[in-house]
Amino acid sequence: MGEQMNVQRMSRRDALRSGVVGLLIGVPLVLSGGSGVAWAAKPEDITGYTLGPGDRIRLTVFGHEDLSGEFEVDGSGNVSLPLIRNVQAQGLTVGQLEQAVAERLSPDFLKNPSVSVEVLNYRPFYIYGEVKNPGSYPFVNGMTVVNAVALAGGFTYRARTGKVRIIRAGDASRTPKDADKDTAVLPGDVIEVPERYF
Repeated sequence: MGEQMNVQRMSRRDALRSGVVGLLIGVPLVLSGGSGVAWAAKPEDITGYTLGPGDRIRLTVFGHEDLSGEFEVDGSGNVSLPLIRNVQAQGLTVGQLEQAVAERLSPDFLKNPSVSVEVLNYRPFYIYGEVKNPGSYPFVNGMTVVNAVALAGGFTYRARTGKVRIIRAGDASRTPKDADKDTAVLPGDVIEVPERYF
C-alpha cells in the first residue's frame, strides 16, 4: 500500500511537471500557429530608443572617475550628475545625452570632454487585460508580444489571442495601435490583451 501511495504521488508530481512544461511550450506554439519558431525584435528597434523615467544608465567621463557613475532618470526626466547637476534626459537618445553632458561640461569645467552613456536597465513594460498575471515586467532586448504574454502567465480562456493593442511609450497621443505576436515590445510600452467576443 505504501508503494502504491508513492507511485500515485510520483504520478501527480510528474503530471504537474508535464503541465508546467506544456504551458511554457504551448503558449508560444499557440501564438505562432504551431510552427515553434522563436521571434526576436529586430536590433534596430532599440537603437533609436529615447530615455525616460525609470531607466538606469552608466555615464563615463573619460579621465574623470569623480564625474562618472550609475544614475537613474528621475520622475521629471532628469539625471542628477556631479558638478553640473540636473540634465534633461527624457526624450533623448543615448548619443544625444552624451552630447548634452559634454556641452554642459565644456568649456567651464573641462576642455573637450569625452562622454559615454550606456543603458544598464530599461524601464519596465506593462501588460493588462486577459492575461493570468497582469502587471509590470522588466524589459529584455529582443522582446515581442509573445514573450510578454508568456511572462504574464499566458492568456486567460476569455482572451482574444489573435490581436492585442499597444500604447507606445514614445507616443505623446497615447493612441492604442493593433499588434500581433511578432510585434516588438519596447521599454515603457503598455500592452492590452482584449476579451474575445463569443
